[in-house]
Amino acid sequence: MRRPGIRSLAGGAAGIVAGVIGGIALTSSSAASGPTPMAPGLDAVHIPPVLTRAGEPVTLRYAIVCAPREDGEPCDGSGSVYVRAGQSGPFEQLTLRRGEDSSEGRYYVDLPREIASSRAGFSYYAVLRDDASGATTTVPAGGDAAPQRSVPLRDAKELSLGAHAFGRSRTPDERVVAAGWGSEVGEAGLAGSRELGFIGPSSFDVAADGTVAVLDQVNARVEHWTRASVKATSVEVSGGLADFALEPGGMMDVLEPPSRMSPAPVLRSFHADGTPRWAQRLADRTWAKLAAGPAGPVVQQQPSEQWLPAAESGAALGRAAQGRHGRPGRPFANGREVVVERVGAGELRLAELAGAAVVRSWRITSATPLGEVQLAEPHGSRLVVVTKTYTDDRSEYVVLVLDRAGIVNRFAVESLEWAESAPLARFRLSGSSLYRLGSTPAGLSVDRFDLEVSR
Repeated sequence: MRRPGIRSLAGGAAGIVAGVIGGIALTSSSAASGPTPMAPGLDAVHIPPVLTRAGEPVTLRYAIVCAPREDGEPCDGSGSVYVRAGQSGPFEQLTLRRGEDSSEGRYYVDLPREIASSRAGFSYYAVLRDDASGATTTVPAGGDAAPQRSVPLRDAKELSLGAHAFGRSRTPDERVVAAGWGSEVGEAGLAGSRELGFIGPSSFDVAADGTVAVLDQVNARVEHWTRASVKATSVEVSGGLADFALEPGGMMDVLEPPSRMSPAPVLRSFHADGTPRWAQRLADRTWAKLAAGPAGPVVQQQPSEQWLPAAESGAALGRAAQGRHGRPGRPFANGREVVVERVGAGELRLAELAGAAVVRSWRITSATPLGEVQLAEPHGSRLVVVTKTYTDDRSEYVVLVLDRAGIVNRFAVESLEWAESAPLARFRLSGSSLYRLGSTPAGLSVDRFDLEVSR
């Protein structure tokens, strides 16, 4: 296929490099009827081709991670892919073949041309197996109830960014948060060491009135910054790198990674005063991004590589219910979803879907490598995209404002990443402004960039 290696994608919003690592501590799996416990030592990675071009051959690749064989060779895995043309109807079973390319995914199947080239796209799920132990897992979590969905990228607007010119980043319109490192109100917690690296506040969000809420997990609190003051609200969190989102009424959601106390990711919801509402384990092993959905928080989960709802109308959804409602893109209040796919080192595909139909789409190429997509969200009739661009020794973020005709606005934003944060939590879009979370040895900052300003 066309990808340089297995990596994780933050579905409708982003992509982050992960790799396949042996010896992962595994805690959960799934089946077609919903997530079920998995035997220790079995995991999977798969990068779904969610946006395909006409005539493009499609190979589905899976990395199956399980215990090594007695002869020292890689794990004794196998599996089947259940695939169909279009988005409904019966599935056809295809057996995975074992190849030697572990970087791309050792287990693969070439889709028949009549399925790969279907004008309605195709959908599929896989059942993977550790033949030594008999353990199985289904990817994505919802199986046949919520399979992977791929749609053709037809009539996409072709855009070329050329080679990126580093050092010409835009100056923020305003610094709305400036906090030194520390534990007092108005400061930001810092953990770690010079040798291992530092961890600062891992995420933030912006309320409709412009209040900036920063998850200061090191100090177990959320700080709310306005022009006039800063207020700290205590929350019971583990202190690990977590994602964060605000809900209407000031309620807060914190998505935590596994910890010593909880071996699986947990989404915790809090009232505005910091008291707990509920806590819910995710359907999948891990996550890439938390966001506000039309009916509650949604999470881009892995290995499903889908956006799964975590709550509905204020009530948490169980793991099976999450899996049954997985979608390839992030859902928005207008009933549409945005799908993102990174292809190779310098290509980005984006589409806005209404159901299974592509409403509008873009294919962006760059002579400078493109990294993770931090944000891809509608803004009125336009789409705002933030993606990293990099070389061996430099990186910046590229902000693109797109419409059907092409690029309406484009500028670069400096990477201020001295302290680590959640992987896809450095940018937020609120109203007509883009906000960036940054850090330096001096402290934490949140900067605002106004998108409607002509430059």
